[in-house]
Amino acid sequence: MPGSGSPFNASYEVSTGTTIIAVEFDGGVVVGSDSRVSAGDAVVNRVFNKVAPVHQNIYCALSGSAADAQALTDLVSYHMDVHSIEMGGPPLVLAAATLVKGITYKYKEEMVAHLIVAGWDGKNRGQVYGTLGGMITRQPFAIGGSGSTYIYGYVDSAFKPGMSKEECERFAIQALSLAMSRDGSSGGVIYLVTVTEDGTKNTLLTGDNIPRFYDL
Repeated sequence: MPGSGSPFNASYEVSTGTTIIAVEFDGGVVVGSDSRVSAGDAVVNRVFNKVAPVHQNIYCALSGSAADAQALTDLVSYHMDVHSIEMGGPPLVLAAATLVKGITYKYKEEMVAHLIVAGWDGKNRGQVYGTLGGMITRQPFAIGGSGSTYIYGYVDSAFKPGMSKEECERFAIQALSLAMSRDGSSGGVIYLVTVTEDGTKNTLLTGDNIPRFYDL
């Protein structure tokens, strides 16, 4: 029989460690995450992409229970497709954030998921929204997950208003690298998505391409 510390025990507490980040720049957003999924002391997936598209040019960065977060993004993606058909055009980023906020608040007792919603639309251009606790807050940048607790000082110091796309990409990569080096529940590779009016660019950093914290 599995012991009380086994991930197969029904009462076992599942770790929800991760690190996610999103940052605005003039003309778009950068969204990134680490790739480690853990259950207690066990790493169950080393290369899980936590930056999930919910519609063209709109992405969610996932933290919390992987199953809950995936189910939530699938539901939001479906509703965004329907909304796009009804509106006769691509939805606003705020519409996706509002839907995420509503679902997470309604099922706050059942779901363990915290999503950052970010993307580009023709009305408000690049946007980043936090949706924790039934609220929507637009922010120049947002971080989440267990690894975020290690980098608040760094991001507050390193972020500068008006950064270029390249500076925002470097800022996100360095923040994720630092969190991954400190947080045992964050690790693996770095997934990065840059969203602009022209579309999306996906970047994958592995191995020696991930900067070390002492080089930052």
